[in-house]
Amino acid sequence: ELGIRIPRPLGHGPSRFIPEKETIQVGKEDATMHTLFAESFATLGRLDNVTLVMVFHPQYLESFLKTQHYLLQMDGPLPLHYRHYIGIMAAARHQCSYLVNLHVNDFLHVGGDPKWLNGLENAPQKLQNLGELNKMLAHRPWLITKEHIEQLLKTEENSWSLAELIHAVVLLTHYHSLASFTFGCGISPEIDCEGGHTFRPPSVSNYCICDITNGYHGVDEIHASQAASIPVSSTESVCEVEALMEKMKQLQECRDEEEASQEEMATRFEREKRESMFVCSSEDEESAATRDVSRHFEDTSYGYKDFSRHGMHVPTFRVQDYSWEDHGYSLVNRLYPDVGQLLDEKFHIAYNLTYNTMAMHKDVDTSMLRRAIWNYIHCMFGIRYDDYDYGEINQLLDRSFKVYIKTVVCTPEKTTKRMYDSFWRQFEHSEKVHVNLLLVEARMQAELLYALRAITRYMT
Repeated sequence: ELGIRIPRPLGHGPSRFIPEKETIQVGKEDATMHTLFAESFATLGRLDNVTLVMVFHPQYLESFLKTQHYLLQMDGPLPLHYRHYIGIMAAARHQCSYLVNLHVNDFLHVGGDPKWLNGLENAPQKLQNLGELNKMLAHRPWLITKEHIEQLLKTEENSWSLAELIHAVVLLTHYHSLASFTFGCGISPEIDCEGGHTFRPPSVSNYCICDITNGYHGVDEIHASQAASIPVSSTESVCEVEALMEKMKQLQECRDEEEASQEEMATRFEREKRESMFVCSSEDEESAATRDVSRHFEDTSYGYKDFSRHGMHVPTFRVQDYSWEDHGYSLVNRLYPDVGQLLDEKFHIAYNLTYNTMAMHKDVDTSMLRRAIWNYIHCMFGIRYDDYDYGEINQLLDRSFKVYIKTVVCTPEKTTKRMYDSFWRQFEHSEKVHVNLLLVEARMQAELLYALRAITRYMT
């Protein structure tokens, strides 16, 4: 009546993929979660939707918040406004306007120059120089060489120090992976962010045309489309869980009986690596970057390409020659104290996290399944573990799951609700969020390994 425009939320709950009633409701959380919510609020000045979905796994969330707080706000080689700007550059590479918007606000809050937000060409040359490393890390990290590192460290007045570069690399990989989590879990924008609200009054049929164009539908229609998108009987999906558990049991028995030769293991890795190239998202339409997001990076046509396509041969990255535990960790910790420790803890929590459940089953050892997911992601990046039998991956990960994994890790902006719904149909949403944590950390570690190996080669 007063002519004041009142924003209405466009979505319901923190995720478009998880029904609101199945997420943790604020006010109904336990003491541990309450402490985490308070920490998140104190650090970010808001309780964001990423936190509200990650809190399915409080132990991981605690480690994640601690690491992110350290990277963005504690003493470090880079000034605060640079850190948020690098977050914007990294999230923009995957057209993740959710993260870009959050960091635009933070960037301005810590005194960043608004002119930089008009486009990367308005930022200092030193940050512009980071553009090449940003795009390669996000889309084709196996192409990074010591020459790329040398260019950043040796460019006269705009050169980076080693410590600054390590800080920047960790921030870039953190936000590339966080974009994967954001799209993989269908995180909705907060009501005060772009895409999170509308000013149109509700129409008779409960939603307005702007909702439809944004991909948001009336609640009734959402439930109808959910039902339609999963034409599978519950007995069928219960069988899926049983079949998966049976395969795990058989593989364990085979493991105990015989071990494949080194040559056979290498062949299986190459086969899996080749096969991973033919897994592509069924909904493979090109998603054009909006001007709003694409101005924060150069070369908008550069995206993910499988490393063995177009006659290119990328040598296998053998973990025995350069691993996070033996090489990456100490390099990061030496140049940016404590960060190696924080990352190491976060990797370990994601990799070892288990409640010994699978869907409705209790007391299940899921380590074989977790390792298959982690190693499949590293295999897609050309990273090989000599002691792992890659034949297990095909046994444990079905095609729809592989499509989801590859999309979330390599082209997260193309993830759809249909993909999320189509894998592990009988599992809890918390278990699917757990899968996303594995994807995030395995991806981050893979990017870091390539960047840190190039830095080590430059130093030696």
